[in-house]
Amino acid sequence: MSGAPPRPNDLMGLSEDEYDRAVAILGREPNITELGIFSVMWSEHCSYKSSRKWLETLPTEAPWVICGPGENAGVIDIGDGLAAVFKMESHNHPSFIEPYQGAATGVGGILRDVFTMGARPVANLNALRFGSPEHPKTRHLVAGVVAGIGAYGNCIGVPTVGGECNFHPSYNGNILVNAMTVGIAPKDRIFYSAASGVGNAVVYVGSKTGRDGIHGATMASAEFDDDSDAKRPTVQVGDPFTEKLLLEACLELMATDAIIAIQDMGAAGLTCSSVEMADKGRVGISLDLDAVPRRESGMSAYEIMLSESQERMLMVLKRGRESQARAVFEKWGLDFAIVGALTDTGRLVIEQAGEVAADIPVAPLVDEAPRYERPWTPVPPPATLAAADVPQPESLSGCLERLLASPDLCAKRWVWEQYDHMVMADTVQRPGGDAAVVRVHGANKGLAMTVDCTPRYCAADPKTGGAQAVAEAWRNLTAAGARPLAVTDCLNFGSPERAEVMGQFVGCIEGLGAACAALDFPVVSGNVSFYNETNGRAVQPTPAIGAVGIIADLDRMATPALDAPGETLILVGDTAGHLGASLFAREIAGLEAGAPPPVDLAAERRNGDFVRGLIEAGRVGTCHDVSDGGLYVAVAEMALAGGVGATLEAPPEGVAPHAWFFGEDQARYVIAANARDVAAILVEAETAGVPARTIGRTGGAALTASGDDPISLAQLRGAHEGWLPGYMSSG
Repeated sequence: MSGAPPRPNDLMGLSEDEYDRAVAILGREPNITELGIFSVMWSEHCSYKSSRKWLETLPTEAPWVICGPGENAGVIDIGDGLAAVFKMESHNHPSFIEPYQGAATGVGGILRDVFTMGARPVANLNALRFGSPEHPKTRHLVAGVVAGIGAYGNCIGVPTVGGECNFHPSYNGNILVNAMTVGIAPKDRIFYSAASGVGNAVVYVGSKTGRDGIHGATMASAEFDDDSDAKRPTVQVGDPFTEKLLLEACLELMATDAIIAIQDMGAAGLTCSSVEMADKGRVGISLDLDAVPRRESGMSAYEIMLSESQERMLMVLKRGRESQARAVFEKWGLDFAIVGALTDTGRLVIEQAGEVAADIPVAPLVDEAPRYERPWTPVPPPATLAAADVPQPESLSGCLERLLASPDLCAKRWVWEQYDHMVMADTVQRPGGDAAVVRVHGANKGLAMTVDCTPRYCAADPKTGGAQAVAEAWRNLTAAGARPLAVTDCLNFGSPERAEVMGQFVGCIEGLGAACAALDFPVVSGNVSFYNETNGRAVQPTPAIGAVGIIADLDRMATPALDAPGETLILVGDTAGHLGASLFAREIAGLEAGAPPPVDLAAERRNGDFVRGLIEAGRVGTCHDVSDGGLYVAVAEMALAGGVGATLEAPPEGVAPHAWFFGEDQARYVIAANARDVAAILVEAETAGVPARTIGRTGGAALTASGDDPISLAQLRGAHEGWLPGYMSSG
């Protein structure tokens, strides 16, 4: 049953040195099942062997952090005896090979990470990166990924409330699909994965095990080539209706005291879940594979242990509570099987048909996993792109229209209207704004959440790009009136075996860590996804940041919508007119060049705290951060959201109009204030050391920049909302 010893050249993704290390741990050659276990446990996806050194530098603690990295998801205190549980993970490779199932099972996996901790999921988000719209696969991939995300989230009944969707040729051969889930749990009822109690039963619940997804973790730790489609069998198949049953059954049992430890079967399936539970509890574990529910006959030990079939959990129960637990899962129509027990041997012992299929010491399997300090070379700092080097356009309004119709800035309504963003009836701010807001059920406070990254900044200057991703997430929460609390990350890069890619990774981590420290914004969970490349061509470095904050009073929050005429627009933050690495330079001038805008973390903190104070005091209800496309795009988005136009003043002396209106300087917000409050706000800003100035007034049905022709909101809306539906219907 265990199979013949592998050939020396059949190492399943392990290097020869890693194979030799496995032999040393075992004291003999591994059989095929043991080799498969070492392969997945020591894959980049599961072991973080190239990134652990750098991840350990990130700030992870704060008074409100209940559980940081290392568990299924991060946990933070949100007051009133409740905790928010959240995480973001990648499902990039499966989604490129089979977009519908790859994206769907990405959603299913991240949902399990959250409800495994005892939380009821209340929101999903996603961050999607596709190749050039002209690439022959892009339209197919967009359609499949969006359909997969929508189908899984809609069927399980969890609203998909936010995200981002960008296009760039670097993703032609390797799209990125990052999924995030946020849940809420009683803070004194958080469940962890450390197994304990020698003799306690190890229980398998959920769906049956099939052959889908075998070696999915290993596939996620290798780059693509021209034969990637041949890897389709490694993509899992999801069933959201079964996951809904599993969610309800787990939460029902969690309401008792029967569970000692619980772990979802995600990457590497039964292997990773059993090994991690045993290792965290420093116990041994024995498994009888004949007891594992299967949907296919003749499955080998290797196939059962490495299957990544979905909607499955492994748990350790208190002695004598097996019947109680069985009754719960059978009531919900789910499989329940006692498949093993905890032991005092410190070993993972797997039996099938009366034979030992694998016998591995647990602690060395985890503790002696490879840990690499990969060579890295810093990314050379790019030259500054001066505004004078970017041609001055004839029409500012014409540039605005082009930018709002560009793939990155166009309305993503076509995407999020396929998602049920109102199920559960607690969604307060829907997709399309700065941050989504979901009511804490039964209370007048809300969780604000966002996902953000600007890969072109990270490609130009990784440290600045990493800091900016965190700062923008912090700004988006702040713009809604939320106090930012914590971050989850999904770090998407090319091969760590290339020094230039590791240089990007190291730079982004340094920037990310500095921003999190400066903003009191700890990292509580996350995921690293390497090998996002095809034939040696890597994606742009994409350290996606998911973030959560709290709005104490939903009557005191802000939205981006301009909804009243006669208000004064105030720009908070300094504007130098930075056009390097901007969308204006790329989309209008054809220049994908220059250093990204600098990130002043002290200014981010000052400006954001000032703006949030105005919102919390009920003095400002309209706010939008300034990011991609600059000031004119930000005001246009506000006007389109509320249906009220605006007239903007001329730029200050010494700043070119195109740099003023389209520069992407950081730490900036646009707020709308009643005319009678403007003078006081400006005085308070000056006292706080926060730059602020009036830039225009609201009113009418058009946008007008001083000295330029007006453009109607109807014309802008047609351009903004027309590109994506037109693109998707034209294939």
